[in-house]
Amino acid sequence: MECQSIIEKLKTISDPKTLEGMSRYGIKTDKAFGVSIPKIRLLAKEIEKDHNLALELWKSGFHETKFLASMIDDPKKLTNEQMENWAKDFDSWDVCDQVCNNLFGKSPLAFDKVFEWSKRDEEFVKRAGYVLMAVLAVHDKTRADEDLFKFMPVIFNGSTDERIYVKKAVNWALRQIGKRNLILHKKAIEYALDIQKIDSKSAKWIASDALRELHNPKILERIKK
Repeated sequence: MECQSIIEKLKTISDPKTLEGMSRYGIKTDKAFGVSIPKIRLLAKEIEKDHNLALELWKSGFHETKFLASMIDDPKKLTNEQMENWAKDFDSWDVCDQVCNNLFGKSPLAFDKVFEWSKRDEEFVKRAGYVLMAVLAVHDKTRADEDLFKFMPVIFNGSTDERIYVKKAVNWALRQIGKRNLILHKKAIEYALDIQKIDSKSAKWIASDALRELHNPKILERIKK
């Protein structure tokens, strides 16, 4: 498939109700067709992996083409330049999360990007740093606990950011790390208790929400297994 034919395909499978739903969740729809994630995933399977096509789809600038680009690109071909360019284009939380989950989190460059992006000022770039923490905690099964320990001071430092899409990502990272195993569970609770002491509404929400989940008996039992 060529880029333009894919755009035409997306138009034909769009749904105005999907656009309405996106708006309710604070997602920009000015360059969106209104195609659900399951439909985009089916289209991605039909296209298969294609790095050059992914670059074209991203450049076209539509909400759904960005999703699709992240699904068909090859993480082995990712460069630092591409990751930076795409991150600068993040204009909504869902694009940020999909790209990090589908593509960036599978790259060897992801670990270093956690530390780089979590220091950035741009809301969705900073969010990406914390989303990558959560993604690595869940999906990078060979990652050593010592590497994930290094995320904890970064989570502590980011806990005072009052921007909703940043603080939710900080919270997400803390919870996912804490659910990986018993050692990290203990470390996450220790940090959550320290974060709770900070004089910040954001920090107190992040800590209390994380502690509520990490102390859940069902969650703890799942971690033990």
